[in-house]
Amino acid sequence: MGDDLSKLLETTQAERLATGFLFTEGPLWHPDGFYYFVDIRRSNLHKLTPGKEPELVRSNTGEGNGTTFDLQGRLVICEGGHRRVTRWSADGRSEILVDRYEGKRLNRPNDVVCRSDGSLWFTDPGLRVPLAERELSYAGVYRIAPDGATTLMADCEYPNGLAFSPDERVLYVANTRWTAYIHAFELDAAGKVLRRRIFADMSSDEPDGVPDGMKVDVEGRIYCTGPGGTWVFAPDGTRLGIIRTPEIPANLAFGGPDLRTLFFTARTSVYTLRAKVPGQSHPWYRLRAR
Repeated sequence: MGDDLSKLLETTQAERLATGFLFTEGPLWHPDGFYYFVDIRRSNLHKLTPGKEPELVRSNTGEGNGTTFDLQGRLVICEGGHRRVTRWSADGRSEILVDRYEGKRLNRPNDVVCRSDGSLWFTDPGLRVPLAERELSYAGVYRIAPDGATTLMADCEYPNGLAFSPDERVLYVANTRWTAYIHAFELDAAGKVLRRRIFADMSSDEPDGVPDGMKVDVEGRIYCTGPGGTWVFAPDGTRLGIIRTPEIPANLAFGGPDLRTLFFTARTSVYTLRAKVPGQSHPWYRLRAR
């Protein structure tokens, strides 16, 4: 743990909240006081109130992966195995937001985020879909507009986790396969991509981990799970260090009432650490607090 990270972390020893899973992912803090997360390989969605045992919320999620809320607080999830993005209401009903683009089936939606204008952005890598079953020849980053229209914003090698800068003028996208790096897509006020660049190189000699889930704190630092742990970058791309946890995490979320608890989904378990700087809040949290 370097000096730079000691300025960001209040605690350095991760606390394990629950274990016994196959591959945890999709961490998401609910302001009612609990976390959502998924066990991808069992196709289960769980909720976890700190200090209590995790509860099974839903099974048969189609290898549900990345999660977010829309502006009404409804859960949005990438169902990778079902090759679609769905939205679930509080009563358990689900609706398909998108499963095709220009008439062709999506590959394997992976992660999703919500912008304050109500648009939902998701990644759709193709590598894990057998070639004979692919209908789209590229992997992409897509935007679902509030009216439901879906637009391809960019193609990538293997887009995975994604997160917006605090002013929403940069979209960061982790590239997981072949070359390990983070894209930065610069956006105008309406969300149109102006240009793209490599934000950070995440190639490493660490034996385990790839660029994956990502979150941003209120000061614009980027936290991206990757080789050896969770990499932390300054807004200018300088690497500040790696947060080490007992298991390599695939994703993380800021949670707790003050958004200063880092919640890691790490293989068989979920862990927390306390941060000194809060995470960027979800647009729904801000609307809910009004």
